[in-house]
Amino acid sequence: MSDTTREFDYNEALACCARGDHDALHTLYRLEGARMLGVVQRIVRDRGMAEDIVHDAFLAIWQRADTFDSEKGSARTWIFSIARHMALNAIRQRERLVGEIDADTLEQRDDTRPESPSAEAFDWHTGQRMDECLKALEVERRNCVLQAYVEGLSHAEIAAHTGAPLGTIKAWIKRSLVRLRECLA
Repeated sequence: MSDTTREFDYNEALACCARGDHDALHTLYRLEGARMLGVVQRIVRDRGMAEDIVHDAFLAIWQRADTFDSEKGSARTWIFSIARHMALNAIRQRERLVGEIDADTLEQRDDTRPESPSAEAFDWHTGQRMDECLKALEVERRNCVLQAYVEGLSHAEIAAHTGAPLGTIKAWIKRSLVRLRECLA
């Protein structure tokens, strides 16, 4: 632990975050962001996912800073526990998705073959449902999803195109995909 980290008052930083002080959150991120990314990446074993989780963790720290109780533990432990729990939840969700995909694949193998290859390649009903679900997204978020998955742009290219921060673009796309999946279910 560096001297800067030892001298920094994490309790006060969280209190400042609770009062809406953006500089306090920025300082927390500057001091702990890289370390938190390392911890999360060791848990999820995926750099991109780890970056998303760290972004979401700092948003949660910002939003829930007023719930921190120094009687229950240190502020530094509290912020890392948020990231750790998010990482573990992401692993559980990923395992559920893989299990669902495997189950769907098995069910498809049991089904009869489609009438033609074109019927398999394009399911009109699913296409219509996807259009409806896309229309339900906010315009900015829908455009990000379309740029990523239709136009093939990277998150960084989308961020440069829209002028929004990279972390915001990643969060929008991630949350939009969750909403699309729920809508299509």
